[in-house]
Amino acid sequence: MATLTNGPPVPRHPTRLRDRYDRLVRAAGVRSRFIRRQPGRVHVIEAGDGPPVVHLHGNNTSSLSHLMLLEHMTTVRSYLVDRPGFGLSDPGDFPRNGFRECAVRFVDDVLDELQLERAVLVGASGGGTWAVWYALDRPERVRGLVMLGSVPLLPGARIPPGIRLMATPMLGNVLRRTVKPGRRMLLRLMSSVGEGDTILRHPDLLDSLLDAARDPVAGAADLAEFQALLSPLGTRSAARIRPDDLRRLAVPTLMIWGDHDPVVSVASARAAADLMPDARLEILTAGHVPQLGEPERVAQLLEDFVRSLPTTR
Repeated sequence: MATLTNGPPVPRHPTRLRDRYDRLVRAAGVRSRFIRRQPGRVHVIEAGDGPPVVHLHGNNTSSLSHLMLLEHMTTVRSYLVDRPGFGLSDPGDFPRNGFRECAVRFVDDVLDELQLERAVLVGASGGGTWAVWYALDRPERVRGLVMLGSVPLLPGARIPPGIRLMATPMLGNVLRRTVKPGRRMLLRLMSSVGEGDTILRHPDLLDSLLDAARDPVAGAADLAEFQALLSPLGTRSAARIRPDDLRRLAVPTLMIWGDHDPVVSVASARAAADLMPDARLEILTAGHVPQLGEPERVAQLLEDFVRSLPTTR
């Protein structure tokens, strides 16, 4: 356990996870550091030079799931942010009432600590939900928005059954305590989101995902977030991204979608893009995590999108 000044003890991620994470960051030739916020530290990987691009990863993972992009992204300044409780970041709050406000406040604090007045936000899966919420609530701070893979709270989304079970009161807590994740289970999970083959191209990332699945801090964060977003009847009303939200999404938006993403279909993605004032949809041969199979293409799309943005608004 770590202790913040004048604060309660903070749960620590397992040593095995932290050691592997550090090795992967060093092997990529990039740097990382912690920034401060209340109630704890936030871990950030940094690389490149140019306009700032801030990445928010999905659930069941960390910023390591975006690490393969950095070698192909040299004309932007990339910040890969571990969301609260994931990667190496300390836990945070996931209240069922006010979760969206907490997510927006987190991104506010991160941009402030990084001394970024405005940035391009890249959100993947659950991190995409946070990025969309932030672009809706703080458009003056978002130069552009990228949905990297489907955002599970968009209209037409199909939440996987396993996540619905985790969101069920009491049952989710029991599952987290009793289910012992292993490599075979993790590969089944990746196959269920259309990435069973592509994850095998990244054995170090696969090992890190197994570390995360066995991390009680990340597990608690996953469970708390799912239960803040979902009820047994479906998505909680305050969390939903509705068609009217998309109509008022005032920032330029790039949607990078897999053609066999099982969470939000290409047809639903097109319908969402049609609602937005300034959106472009790029479809790749991929499932829910396009950068696993096509990291160079995804990096090129990101850099081209940043270059296309006006310098002022």
